[in-house]
Amino acid sequence: MKLARYAISLFIILSLNFAIPRAMPGDTLTNLLGEDVILSGDLVQEIRREMGLDLPLREQYLMYWKNLMHLDLGYSYHFHSAVLPLVVERMEWTLLLAAPPVIIGALLGTLLGALAGWREGPSSRLQTLVFLIIYSTPPYFLALMSLYMFGFHLGWVPMKGFYSTGSAWNIIHHIILPVILMSLFSASRNHMIMRGSVIQERQMLYALYARAKGLYDTQILFRHVFRNAALPIITLIALDFGFIFSGALFIEMVFSMRGMGNLIYSALLYRDYPVLQGSFLIITIMVITANMIADVLYGILDPRVRSR
Repeated sequence: MKLARYAISLFIILSLNFAIPRAMPGDTLTNLLGEDVILSGDLVQEIRREMGLDLPLREQYLMYWKNLMHLDLGYSYHFHSAVLPLVVERMEWTLLLAAPPVIIGALLGTLLGALAGWREGPSSRLQTLVFLIIYSTPPYFLALMSLYMFGFHLGWVPMKGFYSTGSAWNIIHHIILPVILMSLFSASRNHMIMRGSVIQERQMLYALYARAKGLYDTQILFRHVFRNAALPIITLIALDFGFIFSGALFIEMVFSMRGMGNLIYSALLYRDYPVLQGSFLIITIMVITANMIADVLYGILDPRVRSR
């Protein structure tokens, strides 16, 4: 049943992937050429025919599925390149930028959130306040302030790009600030969710029973409460990995990084349907795969889910 549900979801999402870009206002050819360019009607029709935009939507939809079955994502109108290698190239850099924050944020936020929820005191309240401020701050605002302070004012980090020379240290030097910022955002959200989950779980009878058996606080937390409280975090981490290629949009724009987020933004501006379809296809596959892994992890951590 789960596989059938995922298959139906994939079909619906891919159909929306075709329909939504074409529902946007504006004309692809006008955005591509500019409003000041004047072409004859015959030339406009010729360009539309070469781009496949002269066909009825039904035929475009069938052609879309036919190309998908052959792993052909089309040709970019704006970037003048095949979509698949273009997306793969940008995907590699975004993965380098966004994967470490997902992992660091999951580990840091989950651990600190569990401790803050289990032992409420001045230090845990201060920690929660700091994470709440970070969680409530718009990402682009914190990115701009950090770039101004550490890049422009202090000169500790480069102002833009993934690299200038291409060496390993040079790449690390360019992405260290964006990685720290994204890690803080990921950790703050996981911290708030985990803290609330632990506070709820510690009131359950099994936690009181474990205490009555003589277990220490940390033993009760990490041997009993942590496992049940971490279930909502698994969903969040799955979503983070699913949207890893589009979640860095603001960071990539502020730091002028050529990744998937910037690619999707440019494709939206120019109504580049093939690039949008190829990018959303990757995101769809990532989201569905991440949710399937989350279902498996739920069954491992919670036997009640496995029995159902």
